[in-house]
Amino acid sequence: MAKKRKTEKPPAIDKLLYPVIGATIAFLAYYCMRGITTEIPRIDVTDELALREVFFGEGHGQNYVVLCNTLPTDTSTTKPIPISSVFQDAADELSPLTTASSTSTPPLANFRLLDCETPLPSQKTVAQRFKLDLTKRPTVFFSGKVGTPKQIPAKHLKTGKMLVTLLKHTLEPHAQKIESTKDLKVKCLNQPVCALLLKGHTPERYVKDAVKGLLRSHPDVPIASIDSATMLVLNLEEKIPEFKAGTHRFVVFKKVSGGLDAGSEDEDGKKGVADGRLITSMISMKEGESLSFNNMSNLINTVEKGGGSNSKMLKLTSLPQVKTRTKKLEAAERKKRERIENKKSGTTGGSTATKTTPGGMFTENDGSKEGRKAERDRRREEQQKNNPNYKEMTPEQKAEVERRRRERMAEEEAKWNIAPDDAPDEGDLVDEEEGGYEFGDEEEEDIDLDGDEGDGDEEDDFMDLD
Repeated sequence: MAKKRKTEKPPAIDKLLYPVIGATIAFLAYYCMRGITTEIPRIDVTDELALREVFFGEGHGQNYVVLCNTLPTDTSTTKPIPISSVFQDAADELSPLTTASSTSTPPLANFRLLDCETPLPSQKTVAQRFKLDLTKRPTVFFSGKVGTPKQIPAKHLKTGKMLVTLLKHTLEPHAQKIESTKDLKVKCLNQPVCALLLKGHTPERYVKDAVKGLLRSHPDVPIASIDSATMLVLNLEEKIPEFKAGTHRFVVFKKVSGGLDAGSEDEDGKKGVADGRLITSMISMKEGESLSFNNMSNLINTVEKGGGSNSKMLKLTSLPQVKTRTKKLEAAERKKRERIENKKSGTTGGSTATKTTPGGMFTENDGSKEGRKAERDRRREEQQKNNPNYKEMTPEQKAEVERRRRERMAEEEAKWNIAPDDAPDEGDLVDEEEGGYEFGDEEEEDIDLDGDEGDGDEEDDFMDLD
């Protein structure tokens, strides 16, 4: 016989009351915290140091998001212009990130208010100085470490969330994407120290985390990336481990001298001093070395500290160029890599040095400067072998040949040129006795326009083929 199930008693009300009270208090605290607005400080227009820090990032080197908010002339009778809700919402959302961050890590952005219509010591307002359009409300710009003031377009100022998204995308450190030679020069090569990640495919999660760690630990070193599967970097590929699909490579550049500034004019019309030719050096991670945060960070630290005994910075004679990866460029890079390896090993290429194609072109001539020079050397050696009596001329003999050639050129030039003393006066006719022609005295010949005259005499000028 089955046992009867005992009826369970419901829990006491006091046991359920405490969890409900705790959850209610937590929700109320959350909504109260959301309602608290962050007090946004105002920048004094007369404080030059504060303005330079906000506009140019001097001092602490932080980023600022500024709202143009003009104070009324008479604060006793006129109410101040209210702060934009979009700007306030963005400040409220980013303020917890600022308070939660450590003292050593600067905040993403500092929110400030500024009167953009008050004249500065230069008699220009902030709007005139940085070309801000005050007709677009709210007028918000970001500046500081990221650069001089740049106005935020109105399409990103519809909600506070849209403004926060733009600020995170713009101000948060991230790897620079390289798509052209200009990008590589401006974003990487022209910097004191720069790191370049050549991706073999979509980076793994650990690679992305390592790059984020580099951006936080090395804020002054730009980190750039390029897709090696579709792009090829000339003048660099032969100096780093060979490209393999699915394998990433890491290179660190250090600028030696020069730059990209061509001496542009400033606001006063004074032209600056142009930089010399940009020269840089590089070092790459060895083939097979793990692409971890520690290895990449150690390589950057070594370059920043000036290199060490284990560091071999290679000076680049030509700046790298970004090209679309093609089979022709890949073949040229492989040949260039082979020439460099043969040069290091002390060989000249063996049988390939004398191997020629049907057109007389050598297989090692890929159109580059080194290939053309190698072809000229091989042709010179071949000519000397085919002519056993050939002797190299001495510098004196070469100079004598050049002197005779110039004498012949001068003689030929004298035959065709008329000396100023021998030339007749302007308007005079040249005499027959002087070897010229006298116009008007030659026998005039009638020109037969109809083709009827002289038919009998012209028959002797033709050959009878019959």
